[in-house]
Formats: sequence, structure tokens, C-alpha cells
Amino acid sequence: MNIDHIKRVYLLGIGGIGMSGLARYFRRLGCEVAGYDRTETALTKTLEREGIRVSYQDDWLEVSTVFQEAGAETLIVYTPAIPKTLGLKACFQDGGHRLYKRSEVLGIISQSRFTIAIAGTHGKTTTSTMVAHVLKHSGYDCSAFLGGISTNYQSNVLFGENNVVVVEADEYDRSFLTLHPNIAVVTSADADHLDIYGDAEEMHRTFQEFLDRVVSDGVRIVKDGLPFESAISYSGNTVTDAYAENVRVEAGEFIFDYRSEGLNIPNIRLGIPGVHNVENAVATVTVAKLLGVSAEKIAAALADFQGVKRRFEYVIRTESTVFIDDYAHHPEELKAFFASVRQLFPDKKLTAIFQPHLFTRTRDFAEDFAEALALVDDLLLMEIYPAREEPIEGVDSKWLSGLIALEAKRVLSPEQILETVRREQPELLVTVGAGSIDRLVEPLKNILSHDQ
Repeated sequence: MNIDHIKRVYLLGIGGIGMSGLARYFRRLGCEVAGYDRTETALTKTLEREGIRVSYQDDWLEVSTVFQEAGAETLIVYTPAIPKTLGLKACFQDGGHRLYKRSEVLGIISQSRFTIAIAGTHGKTTTSTMVAHVLKHSGYDCSAFLGGISTNYQSNVLFGENNVVVVEADEYDRSFLTLHPNIAVVTSADADHLDIYGDAEEMHRTFQEFLDRVVSDGVRIVKDGLPFESAISYSGNTVTDAYAENVRVEAGEFIFDYRSEGLNIPNIRLGIPGVHNVENAVATVTVAKLLGVSAEKIAAALADFQGVKRRFEYVIRTESTVFIDDYAHHPEELKAFFASVRQLFPDKKLTAIFQPHLFTRTRDFAEDFAEALALVDDLLLMEIYPAREEPIEGVDSKWLSGLIALEAKRVLSPEQILETVRREQPELLVTVGAGSIDRLVEPLKNILSHDQ
């Protein structure tokens, strides 16, 4: 496939963060772009406003005829997250189209670029966005395919004038094995996606395979303690090749000193909160150092970094009410998120609304979820978001709730949650999860704002 010859692109699952990034990329190249997704969201509405037609019906008649005919100028992209039984996928295949995974397309795009690939079961979205921002802000420049909406740029795809591209490398379905990075970062490798990998050992083997794909003169940067070969190890709290020390909170902001051989940067002020984000920042500084970005420009860019939508995003922050939204959906992510919230607001009662994501993940990590969710003061639990899965008998939020050693816990519908928040007016509220919970953010914001 030659990217430069493509004139039409249709994306199955266009509403996903990664897929929408590709849609915007090809739209920027001047291609005619359209796609399908099951549900209308704020992101699909944005794509439509940008001139990209989105269909919500699994109906071949909804697809414009210009996309139906197979040819070298038409590209059909799909995400593995779509159902295997999707009719549109079968219609494109029956029509003679060669369907490409999003990861395959990213691999082709990155072949002719200097590629910085950020992988990890968590931390990769913030870190890849942070790296892209430092390169943009410093004037080094880059293009980027991100797994979230950058608050600084209000987009999940960035366009640069040089040949450098930052890619969020997704481990789901082994997608990151299409890439050939010049610089690879692994932020974490906690067991996840066991429906794909079977066990943690197989997942770790695949992460090592990703690192093995780094080009011969490339660099591997790996979080300290992970079982992978690396040229540079980094940490947010222990002395290693690159690390943070003197981490502290001043006036609600995280500040730290960066230490590594050949570069020490004192008093870096991080534009976003969280101990885990200090660690992400250490990885980011290490990448920027390799590219020759000056210490002054790195520090200025990190102070200006505003984060990623749904990653420790302050929805309301007043003296009386704090409301934070976060994408955390793995037990380790939840623990890190709650720890950071506690550090910033130690005297406030913490109320959490959590939506489990996937029946298999909930089943496989039930005890870990129970341990993480017991860290809050009051838990409002939504039903499990199925995404691509069918229900598993006996695995539901009532069952999960029974495992949590917490007295104040309730399993509620979205409507009941809104009414509960309206009635109880929590002083510190967080919404966490990767499913449809984001649809509650605006109604909750309105309730808490209007009732202050």
C-alpha cells in the first residue's frame, strides 16, 4: 500500500480515539473520509463537524458507493474492537477489499519516519502526549498519533513539518508489533488483556518482541523493575539511569528534580498532578534529552503541559467542590489515581463513581479491583461496560461489590447516580472508567455547579 496514492478512506470503528486520529490524518492529506461506529459520541460529532461523514447503522446501503468499489485508491481500515459479526466488514471483504488494521496503517506511515513509540498497559497516552508537547513547544516539532485528546491542542493527531512521529503503541491484539521504532518507551506491563494473551508471561514476551523491533541504532527506554532488556531505565522514585528526586507538592502542583548522566534539571514544575505523572515526565525528559532538546526548553514545556482529556482532568475545582474525571480502568491505574487524589486533597471525603470495563477484565482481576476500590470513602458502582464482549454468567457489578471491603458502596444506574450526587453533594467526586461513564461528566458538572 502506498499512502500517497490513497484518495478515499473508510474506517470501521471511526469513533475510537486511535481510529479518529487516522481519520483526521487522511482528511488533512486531502482524502475523502467516512466511517461507521455503533454509538454517537462527542468525538464522532466533532468528526462530522470537520466534514467526515459518520454512520451509526450496520447497513451497506449507508456506505457511499465511492467507498464500495475496491481499488488501489480506496483504503478500508478497521479496529479489532469492532464485533467479528459486523455486517459492514463482511460486505467490504466480499466486495474484494483488503482490510487493514489501524496498527498496520500506522506501521506503514511510520516506515518512512523517525518513530518514537510509547507502549505500556497504562501511562502510554499521557506519556506520548507529553513527549509530543515537549517536541512541539520546544520548536523541535513532530507529528503524533495519540490515544487521547490533548488539552493543549484539542486533538488526538498532531501535524509537524519534520519527519519525526510520536506514536502511542497499543498492546491490545499485539498491534504494536507493526512498528519499527527508533526510540521505544515501555511505561508499564501489568497483566491485562488476558482474553488476548492468556497469561502475564505471554504478554511480557510480546512486549519484549516489541522492544526487539527497535531499529539497529535505536534506543530502548524502560521503566525500572520491568522484566525487559533496555538501554536506559527510568523511575519516579528510585535511583536508576534516569529518575526523579525531591518530589513535592507546592500550591497544588507537583515539582521534582530530574537526574541522569549528563543532564540534571532542578525544580521542574509539572503542569498536571499525580505521582504517576512525575514518572511519565521522567520518561519524557529522557526522550527529549536524546533528541538534544535543551533543559530550559524541556522545563518550560512541562510547565505548560495541560494533560489529556479524561486523564486526571479537573472538571470543577473550587474551595467547596472538586470533581475530577479519569480514564483509569485497570486496578494499578486506580491505585495510582486514588493515591494522587489523596495526596492533593488529604482532608476531603473521596466519593468515586466507577464503571468496570469488560467482563473478562473484571473477572480476571476481581480481587485487585476490590483492593483498589476499597481505597475510597464512598463508592458508586455502575454496571460493567461490555464493549466487544458478551456477558459472563455470575460476573457483574453486584458480584464485584460483594468482594470490596468497604461499607459505603452502592450499585446504581446512571439515573440513580445523578440523583444521588444531586442529593448528597460530595465535596470530592471522581469519575473513573473507560466505558460510557464519560457521558455522565457533563450532567454531573451541571448538578454540582448549579447547586453551589
